[in-house]
Amino acid sequence: MSSPLHLPDGSTAADGFRVAITPESAGWAYSSLRVLELAPGETRRFETGDAETIVLPLAGSCVVTVDGTSYELAGREHVFARVTDFVYAPREARVSVTSERGGRFALPAARCDRRLAPAYVPAADVAVEVRGAGAASRQVNNFAAPDGFGCDRLVAVEVLTPGGNWSSYPPHKHDEARPGEAVLEEIYYFELGSSGGPGRPFGYQRVYDGREVDVLAEVRQGDVVLVPRGYHGPSMAPPGYPMYYLNVLAGPHSQRTMACCDDPEHHWVRQSWESVERDPRVPMCDAEGPR
Repeated sequence: MSSPLHLPDGSTAADGFRVAITPESAGWAYSSLRVLELAPGETRRFETGDAETIVLPLAGSCVVTVDGTSYELAGREHVFARVTDFVYAPREARVSVTSERGGRFALPAARCDRRLAPAYVPAADVAVEVRGAGAASRQVNNFAAPDGFGCDRLVAVEVLTPGGNWSSYPPHKHDEARPGEAVLEEIYYFELGSSGGPGRPFGYQRVYDGREVDVLAEVRQGDVVLVPRGYHGPSMAPPGYPMYYLNVLAGPHSQRTMACCDDPEHHWVRQSWESVERDPRVPMCDAEGPR
């Protein structure tokens, strides 16, 4: 049975966007995500309104123009090929995206208060982090983490998980304002790879709160999972099928944060990593390409 929190590829398409998640459609206040697919030579224009937005290439290169200033993005062939450069567009900005060869571009966004300056960030400036150990090893590209690029409210990171590994683990939540935890609305957008076999790539995502939220979704290329509350994780990448997901987060706090609380039943797993080697397959790539 499908869940209203699991949104299959194409099910939210609107206004020419392959994915169109708004605060209104998600039932919350801040976080949003659109995914734009452009044919060769195509241009798409839009206004950011009350939300700051990042133009993040998923596949392909483009030229992004923000309020009359243009930035050329080298992008990447696909999400596992390399860490990408990106452009930040503030609220109340006019934006156009043009791709000579076509491509797919994510537009993570968050409603915000301050209007910051537009910016281009090269791939070499994106911090790459390895989290976990053993079969829980994964790569995090902290392109708009709280200690990375300085947005007003938006937090966004990419996570790459080798086939056979678990990510977003231990399960954790951020739905209460208390020491060590913050209230954050979160979007997971998935892309899946293959190690070369003929099968259609897939993965799994868990979200639960022990009361009303109980999701175990089989996710495919382009799927979205919403996390309004509750523990989320693990994100499971079956053997042979590496997993990518883009996390988009925002909340009511004045300071950007990713503060979260582990499910107490599984918190002990973090300590177990002290005696386990990291998976040598991570990081899977950097700004120069595959590792």
